[in-house]
Amino acid sequence: MANDPEHVRKRAQTQGRDLSYPPLPEPLTVGVYDNHTHLEIADGDDPLSWLDQLDRASSVGVRGVIQVGNDLPTSRWSAAMAAIEPRMLAAVAIHPNEAPIYEAAGTLDDALAEIAQLATQPRVVAVGETGLDFFRTGEEGQASQYRSFEAHIEIAKANNLALQIHDRDAHDEVISTLLRVGAPERTVFHCYSGDAAMAKVCAEHGWYLSFSGTVTFKNSVALREALSVTPRDLLLVETDAPFLTPMPYRGRPNAPYLIPNTLRAMADHLQTDVSVLAAQISSNTELVYGRWDAQPLTAPHTPSDEERTPIGGIA
Repeated sequence: MANDPEHVRKRAQTQGRDLSYPPLPEPLTVGVYDNHTHLEIADGDDPLSWLDQLDRASSVGVRGVIQVGNDLPTSRWSAAMAAIEPRMLAAVAIHPNEAPIYEAAGTLDDALAEIAQLATQPRVVAVGETGLDFFRTGEEGQASQYRSFEAHIEIAKANNLALQIHDRDAHDEVISTLLRVGAPERTVFHCYSGDAAMAKVCAEHGWYLSFSGTVTFKNSVALREALSVTPRDLLLVETDAPFLTPMPYRGRPNAPYLIPNTLRAMADHLQTDVSVLAAQISSNTELVYGRWDAQPLTAPHTPSDEERTPIGGIA
């Protein structure tokens, strides 16, 4: 399954980019979870398998990950892998930039019906990533995005699941949609990109804000201001790997084992102890998704050579 060509994607490489993985950070004393990652996406000159990614993460105190689907193939894969891997829980959805593609093919309704079915699987704990993205999709695709977003909200509520929001250049529209349709009890803004004023609005409604490596970037002053005003009991942390690698490794391949870099930067900005922050965020994450220590549907197994092969290793 690790090399299934139906789900494997290779990240587009940028000329001149350093394609080596950063070194392991100092392990955390108190463990934490990666709220949002894409282990099916291969990156770098020597891509890591999903198992190697999780083993590295475990070695530095990352207790588990939410593996997130963006379309039907990756959502199927996420649900299937969470069923056999105790360090992984899954989120399933049609990404807002994918919704117009499914709509144009006349298959969006069928895709949403399958997401609704995948959402019933036991170790699927969230619907996401879904939302609105007006950066990559123009006005011609916005109606499809709204329709898909609203359907995902209803799927999350029907199954009592968390909702993971993708919001790019659509802050006001995402919030107004959540208020109009009715947000699920546990709503998470993945890779939070708003300012402090928006963070206060989210906090008023009890919505969680998940900060990624972008909060470590030199020019992300507004993000750090948002971090400052977010109640500690609404904070989460993520990688969005293989994207958004935290400083000082920006541009290199990202992976869940780099969560400690982002967490330490957050603690430094908040002038708090990293272990105290880790304990709070770990508790928050379990309140949103439940505990990772529930038994997977299939007992963990010794990985085969095929499973150990980097997920980008096929042509």
